Amino acid sequence: MSIPSPRLKSQVSSFKLEDARSAFSKPNLRLQTSNLRLRKSAGLSLVELIVFIVIVGAAVAGVLGALNVSTRASADPVIQKQALAVAEAVLEEVQLMPFTYCDPDDANAATALSAAGCTGGAGGANDEGRLPLGAEAGETRLSIATPYDNVSDYSGFVMAGGVVDIAGNPVPMPELAAYTATVAVAGQALGGIAAGESLLVTVTVTHPSLSPNLVLQGYRVRYAPNALP
Repeated sequence: MSIPSPRLKSQVSSFKLEDARSAFSKPNLRLQTSNLRLRKSAGLSLVELIVFIVIVGAAVAGVLGALNVSTRASADPVIQKQALAVAEAVLEEVQLMPFTYCDPDDANAATALSAAGCTGGAGGANDEGRLPLGAEAGETRLSIATPYDNVSDYSGFVMAGGVVDIAGNPVPMPELAAYTATVAVAGQALGGIAAGESLLVTVTVTHPSLSPNLVLQGYRVRYAPNALP
């Protein structure tokens, strides 16, 4: 049996020491990979979180501002429908009125071929086309003796404090008291029809909660210049 020499023992010890040093000096790849994964899964930094909050806050503020403006500008659908019903009723009433050359109270109204045939001639008191358009003296919408009897009489008419039909009967809806209807009548050409033979009727309905105001327009042409009410 051979006994290792002291020199061989020294060499073996030297190799073992070098291997140990090498093991401690080389980077541990598995440990580094684990640390990298931990860093990646650690979440957002404080700076990133603050930037995210600022961006989201600005976006939400913009959306809420747009919704606020839209809500304030939009009217209650019920109010819009009621306003439209009032405007349609008034416009229909105006359009159904006669469109004669002369005031229907004029003796020549049924035979006049132009405003010149009215009592007083063109531009006279009985000329329904004289400017500014409007009712003759003493005529009102609800008058029994001298009511409106021509389309032009409604120019400048205002219905406020509640909706009342042409017979003077108030509509039994208290909420309609907040509506106001205004009528404007003006000569305006329609296609090949001259402005003197065509009237543009504009009905504007207002309400404290209605924005913008509801505007309804319609034309009335002189297709029966001698038709009396």
